[in-house]
Amino acid sequence: MQATSDKEPPTIIEPHNGWNAIDLAEVWKYRELLYFLTKRDIKVRYKQTVLGGLWAIIQPFLMMVVFTLFFGRLAKMPSDGIPYPIFVYAGLLPWSYFANALSASGNSLVGSANLVTKVYFPRLIIPASASLAGLLDFFLAMLVMGGMMTYYRIVPGMAILLFPLLVGLTFFCAVGCGLWLSALNVQYRDIRYVIPFLIQIWMFVSPVIYPVSIVSERYQWLLALNPMGGVISAYRSSLLGQTPIDWPLLGLSTVMITLIVLSGLYYFKRMEKTFADVI
Repeated sequence: MQATSDKEPPTIIEPHNGWNAIDLAEVWKYRELLYFLTKRDIKVRYKQTVLGGLWAIIQPFLMMVVFTLFFGRLAKMPSDGIPYPIFVYAGLLPWSYFANALSASGNSLVGSANLVTKVYFPRLIIPASASLAGLLDFFLAMLVMGGMMTYYRIVPGMAILLFPLLVGLTFFCAVGCGLWLSALNVQYRDIRYVIPFLIQIWMFVSPVIYPVSIVSERYQWLLALNPMGGVISAYRSSLLGQTPIDWPLLGLSTVMITLIVLSGLYYFKRMEKTFADVI
């Protein structure tokens, strides 16, 4: 009887350069790991907390109350004829998700140093899972949005069909920015101090607490260079239906998000081969 070898040939992992380094098929191959890392991030976020997932509702709700008091009542900020509490909450809904996902993904590689240095898998999964985990908080916060729409008797129109696309754009914007920040954070640990400051500044240059109409039409295209500018404005139009969707603004924001994702993928994959050595 002739003996046969059942051993599989060894897998050789070699770095690739340029766009060849971006292998999304490999990410799909490790989709189960993406699922488990996302699940882990969700569990860790509310581990040993008293209120647990309620923080996903409490945080944007309290921010809405504060902004309503200071900007709606005292500063008399315009809101396109929409009650200011629901106006600002419709902006805080995507912004809170984006800000939390950006912070989590930007620090994700450094926080998973033990995993990065010991096991091979597409590193792209780590910032992607951090952004995916935040979607649970986003949809929990939507419960408050539904209650406020009922209270103010606001019924969305056909623009609500655009809502899933807007969620996808917000997710990809968070992932794209997270790829840049997480890769830079491995090389330069100062980035972890820059991220909170960046998020604070970014919020005030986004139409979260003010409408796009407050900006002169001549300069509104500058607002669209902020990838979240057109997206947040479209969220309000989709959910509240009081103003039409500004398609040029949303289109330019979509182009900016696409550029951020592609450039983030390129830079991340270019630096990936050094992560295990310097993390």
